[in-house]
Amino acid sequence: MTPSFVLAASGDAGEPWWIAAIEALIIVNLVLFTFAYLTLAERKVMGRMQLRYGPNRVGPFGLLQPIADLVKLIRKESFFPAAAVDVLYIFSPFIAAFAALTTFSVIPFGPGWEIAGYQVNGYVADVPIALILIFAIGSLGIYGFIVGGWASDSKFSLLGSMRTCAQLVSYEVSLALSVLGVVIMAKSLSLVDVVAAQESFGVWYVLPQFVGFVIFLLAGTAETARAPFDLPEAEQELVAGYHTEYGGMRFGLFSMSEYINLITLSALCVTLFLGGWHWFFWESLGPLWFLLKLFALLFFFIWMRATLPRLRYDQLMRFGWKVLLPVATLNAVVTAVLVVWL
Repeated sequence: MTPSFVLAASGDAGEPWWIAAIEALIIVNLVLFTFAYLTLAERKVMGRMQLRYGPNRVGPFGLLQPIADLVKLIRKESFFPAAAVDVLYIFSPFIAAFAALTTFSVIPFGPGWEIAGYQVNGYVADVPIALILIFAIGSLGIYGFIVGGWASDSKFSLLGSMRTCAQLVSYEVSLALSVLGVVIMAKSLSLVDVVAAQESFGVWYVLPQFVGFVIFLLAGTAETARAPFDLPEAEQELVAGYHTEYGGMRFGLFSMSEYINLITLSALCVTLFLGGWHWFFWESLGPLWFLLKLFALLFFFIWMRATLPRLRYDQLMRFGWKVLLPVATLNAVVTAVLVVWL
């Protein structure tokens, strides 16, 4: 018989709290594993696109390169600028990494299963305002980049953090408006409900919301500071941007948070526009379809980095405020009108 405290802690779908805790631990480690090998995949793919081999010396086919990178970062000297603001300088990378890892908890990745008599949900948490939660935590994560650059007491780091602040705040408006059409069609802010709404609608939202999908990809690229929108880290202008004065694992945490933000953005795009874990057959293999869509989007971001040149800063800001924002607003208004009339 199930103990009463387990039943009291069970969720709406009957999942015991300890299963949710194990699930959260597994998801965090899978995200970290994906981040580690995404760095290798990016270097390999970009190498092939630029007629190079990429990493191929550490382990068979270079598969141990991420482990070698981790060992190198751990063993590197963790220097500390004498004039830095101690507490803020040290904790900024942890804030960025924590916020990046937390946002993945509300992404649904499968239909749920019954294992050994226990219900196992296809998500860590189903929050009624999951979409708002992701944007809210993402906004808090920005403070790690901004404060880290300011606390370093370096002009290059300060300029990089100022660029980060302006760029991320500007494009977050377009990013939020780009998903408003999906929210209007699904009539819910829960990502689990959005996936279910696409299944009942019969068509993934990428078709009726194609404009929102394109805006989401472009604004998300800028939000994660990926090329061609990587102005906060423009090495030709700012040495390395906001993390110029960071080394060792502190730098590693900043790098990890950027890649995990990219993974979360891709997973959110799959959930909102590409039907989530749904496919045209074998629905029980939901996590597999989810991963295939996720990896396809990650390949797209790598492809874009290897293909497009970096924009000037004035072009970046002009594109965000004068192009993406009006188009995203118009898309939301048109969607609302069509939903009301139809």
